[in-house]
Amino acid sequence: MGFSIALAGKGGTGKTSIAGLLIRYLIEKRKGPILAVDADANANLNDVLGVAVTDTVGHIREEASETAGGRPAGMSLDEYFEFRVNQALVEAEGFDLLVMGRPEGPGCYCAANHIIRKYTDHLGDRYPYIVMDNEAGLEHLSRRTTQDTDLLIVVSDPTVRGLKAAERVFELVKELKLRIKRSVLIVNRTADGTLDPDFQKTIEADNMPLAGVIPLDENITKYDMEGKPLIALPVDSKAVKAAYGIFDKLSIP
Repeated sequence: MGFSIALAGKGGTGKTSIAGLLIRYLIEKRKGPILAVDADANANLNDVLGVAVTDTVGHIREEASETAGGRPAGMSLDEYFEFRVNQALVEAEGFDLLVMGRPEGPGCYCAANHIIRKYTDHLGDRYPYIVMDNEAGLEHLSRRTTQDTDLLIVVSDPTVRGLKAAERVFELVKELKLRIKRSVLIVNRTADGTLDPDFQKTIEADNMPLAGVIPLDENITKYDMEGKPLIALPVDSKAVKAAYGIFDKLSIP
């Protein structure tokens, strides 16, 4: 399996934007091809990457359960799933995208996450790099969607709530004994690219490994308002420059 990177954190911290910038960084560093996985039921990584999605894992699961007798002759359910998941892959320049999507039936989230995990592991053999943008919160950790990961990037904003959520992610990784080789913290959307001294002290006191900070970027606000993909941000954008500096320091192989 390729080198796997997962992103986690509280909703609204900008982790999907960072996932998009990371994918762009890996493409530019010729690290591809990359498997991008949107494991958030509220999928929008495709918008950040500027690609359209026509099918999702959640929909495939529902389709398979409703048409169990409609599979091609001689094809098992697992084979059918693999066939349909491959069809659902969005192919783009430098990366392919797989989207979990929103399951239609009740109680489907765990099943859809299990499918994402299974086929990410399976598809991962084809790609040198896998970038997984997880749903906001902590559920993906308890469901072990984020398992066997080389690098976990925990994203916070410069708020107490954001940092508490990040701290809980680090705690759960230890409590659940998840097989994650390295975990780091990125603080996103800081006012001037620096941290409040008390905020910095809290990070240090809680032993959270800070990889760096990314400042507020008016270009991101502008692109969001205009519906432009963030992967196309100018190279001199503050967020792009800061994110690339962090990724360089992480020494992704």
